Amino acid sequence: MILHIARVIFILLEVLILFNLLIVVHELGHFLAARWRGLYIEKFGVWFGKPLWKKTINGVQYSLGSLPFGGFVALPQLAPMDIIEGKADLDRAKLPKISALDKIIVAVAGPVFSLLLALFFAGIVWAVGHPVSEGDSTTVVGYVMPGSPAEKAGLQPGDKILSVDGKPVRRFMGMNDSISWDVVRSEGDKIAVKFQRDGKVQTVSVEPYKAETRGWRRKSIRQLLIYPAETPIIEKVEAKSPAAAAGLRPGDIIRGFNQTPIYNPIALLEYISKHPNEELVLHVERNGSKLDIPVKPTLLPTAGEMKPRIGIQWDTSGIVSIQHPNPIEQVYNSVTSTLKTIGAVASPKSDVKLQHLSGPVGIGRIYYLLFQSERGWQLALWFSVILNVNLAILNLLPIPVLDGGHIVLALIESVRRKPVNMRVLEVIQTSCAVLIIGYMLYITFFDVQDLPFVRKKLDQFEAQSPGKNSQTP
Repeated sequence: MILHIARVIFILLEVLILFNLLIVVHELGHFLAARWRGLYIEKFGVWFGKPLWKKTINGVQYSLGSLPFGGFVALPQLAPMDIIEGKADLDRAKLPKISALDKIIVAVAGPVFSLLLALFFAGIVWAVGHPVSEGDSTTVVGYVMPGSPAEKAGLQPGDKILSVDGKPVRRFMGMNDSISWDVVRSEGDKIAVKFQRDGKVQTVSVEPYKAETRGWRRKSIRQLLIYPAETPIIEKVEAKSPAAAAGLRPGDIIRGFNQTPIYNPIALLEYISKHPNEELVLHVERNGSKLDIPVKPTLLPTAGEMKPRIGIQWDTSGIVSIQHPNPIEQVYNSVTSTLKTIGAVASPKSDVKLQHLSGPVGIGRIYYLLFQSERGWQLALWFSVILNVNLAILNLLPIPVLDGGHIVLALIESVRRKPVNMRVLEVIQTSCAVLIIGYMLYITFFDVQDLPFVRKKLDQFEAQSPGKNSQTP
């Protein structure tokens, strides 16, 4: 128990360090550019909230906040940011004016530093490798949910999907050239799916499935209810179980049963649930040898219930390959995936909305899940490439408060040949800051629901409440 708590604390510290590094480096870009261009720097803070420590060096107040998240650099000549950085300690009107070019350089520096950090992380990923599971790399269907739109359209396990909605696919999961993403961002009533079966290319039209959700949940997005092919590898054999009695071992690969190949462990679980008292013959691969092992299910405790099982636990990672994508490729793919997401959110016909994005809580949860795996640091570094690129691009959006907003205001200033009225600018900045903070709270509302203990409570509530329950595929 103590070791488990210590591991959780250690993982949380890893998440905290890496996540804060992304933001501090971004702000450091603004800080160094401001120093270079001769701007007055009032504050440079790591973390927000009431300062635990602060010290003024060469006219700049450095501080460490009490809320362990993010950082900021206060540049009164750039724009008023009192709602975020606190009330300025001086009269901005008395500061010397700076050029529009200086403002643009300082604003751009933050995203540039984020991209440089992304490139740095990408270099490390290139050197140490990026673990890729079968589900992330294959386009072969492993399992089709009974009664799903995909089954009704004729898709079967073993089908190799070639394109979705007219777009070629190279993998099942992910944001670029993937089956899942092309399904999500499709907009028509039906989705064209081209696939190969027994050497023949076919195309079917599938009506996407959308689960019903309650008002406090994120709205569901389009699915075909198919799962990728994953090699069924036994991770653990439970003692005194039918599997143990039959001689099954950890590391055994189940290639099929009763002369039927399987492409995903779910297929075996489904068959056992439908034939609880029927002996079946498993086709097992062990150290290069092929074995036929008969086993009969029995009722075993599962999640508080007695269910027909044979007593094995799957290696959920399947076969993992280590890839070494070059840094430029990683950054390019991250840029394209971010732009695709923005495009999907902006499209009125898309199911992808602002509520489907993640804030600090959601990002922290992803980091936590990544660090839990055996190759957690490799996965976290790979994710950090994506996140840094995401941070850079989103900050370049032409919205006041963001870096892109500062750039737009500077361009307007250069055209007008005079600065924007300070009072007007203060109203605009404050209003946009309030909207962004409100949006972050809105996103956090949904992110919190994804936390395991919260999700469990909501699922229990929905199961007990009257009316139509939310359907979860």
